[in-house]
Parts: sequence; C-alpha cells; structure tokens
Amino acid sequence: MGSTQAEKFEYTGEPVQVTFDGLLFDMDGTIIDSTDAVVKHWEAVGNEIGVSPEVILETSHGRRSIDILKVLAPEKATWEYVQHMEGLLPKHYGADAVEIPGARSLLETLISQSSRWAIVTSGTVPLVTGWLGVLNLPHPEHLITAESVVNGKPDPTCYRLGRERLGLEAAEKQVLVLEDSPAGIRAGKEAGCKVLGLVTSHTAEQVVGAEPDWVVRDLSSVKVVGVDREGGRVTLEFRDLLVSSV
Repeated sequence: MGSTQAEKFEYTGEPVQVTFDGLLFDMDGTIIDSTDAVVKHWEAVGNEIGVSPEVILETSHGRRSIDILKVLAPEKATWEYVQHMEGLLPKHYGADAVEIPGARSLLETLISQSSRWAIVTSGTVPLVTGWLGVLNLPHPEHLITAESVVNGKPDPTCYRLGRERLGLEAAEKQVLVLEDSPAGIRAGKEAGCKVLGLVTSHTAEQVVGAEPDWVVRDLSSVKVVGVDREGGRVTLEFRDLLVSSV
C-alpha cells in the first residue's frame, strides 16, 4: 500500500481470505494496549534518569527500552536495569492495560487448532510474561524478545528468528506478521513475511506509509476460516480493510 498527504481512509474494503503456514504477533499495540501504563512507566523512569518523559515517549513505541536508554541515559543501558524496570511495569500499572479487540479469541482459536504462532516483541521477558499473566492471555510456545537479538526493530532479525523458531525459515513458506508500529511493519516485510498492519497506536497514514500488505483497525477484523491440521496451515479472513477514499 502507498500513501499521499491527500489520501483519506475508510474501513470499507471487501473481505479477503489468505492461507499462511504460521503467524508472528507483535505484543503491545497488537495483542494488548498498554499505552496508559507505558506513559506512567516512562514518566517514572524519566524522573529517575533526569530525562523529560515527553522526549522518551516521542520515539519509544515499538523500540526496545535498551536502545532508547543507549541514547538518552547510556549508564542505565544494561539488561539488568531494563529487565528490572520492565518487570515492574505490569506489577505497578496492571490495571492500565487492556486487550486489543479480537486478540484473545484469535489466539485461543489458533491454539485449539494447533496452528503455528509466536510472539515477536521489543519487550523483555519479564515485561511480556508479566502482561500475559496480568491479563490472563495465552502464553506462546515460542517467544522472541528484546534479549533475543542484537538489534531491535526495524532490523528484521527478530522476525527472521521467529520464522526459524516456527520451522518456517524457507522462503516459500507464507508467514504473516501482525504489527501496529511502522518499525515493526518494515521489519516484517524485510524478513520476507506478509504483514497485516493494525491502526491501534499510530495514525492510518503512518501505518500505510510503512507499506504493509493489508491494514485493519484491530484484530476483531481477523477470523480463522479454515485449518489444514495435517499441513499446519491456517486460512484467515480479513474484513473491513482500510482503503483509500481518494
């Protein structure tokens, strides 16, 4: 998908059905929305490290905390500090996070059908497992986190690793990345995956500008309509797709 400043968008696209060998989910903005919690978290961290929370929040979404700290507070850019502070986030602000519409039902359906899926996130293990626990969401068999790679999104390594963990690294395998951030969308595309963009944390223009294959408002527009148990493939239907009205 491409975009220009003059474009306007509507969620009126006709349903499409596509079959995939496996799915790779981003976490925040895709499975959960912890925006309010993250704002409070970075306000506390910003006060601790002497950096304005507004400065941090301008560039934090979709990026690893350790990468943000390398720029803003290098002395704090250690895995020990990052894991500690991110582990506190769900504990202190658990009431400020909610599920993305459609996320729970989609994950539960994939699990019930033994489909291949994983979470690929810029968060650390303590953060991700903390949120899944607080919201009582399914834990994936495969979890790729900030600690799993040297460089975070938009570097595609995380999604390439996700494909590998699912046994789907071969180029002919169709893997879907579900993402909300432009950095994550670009990472998924460069990793050779199809990408479904969600308009949950960024504007439609920003999501479209990252050039995903399809765009929807959230996961309530995604439905499992077919499963090949023997081959492990799953057919999804995307409804109410974002289209340009210009």
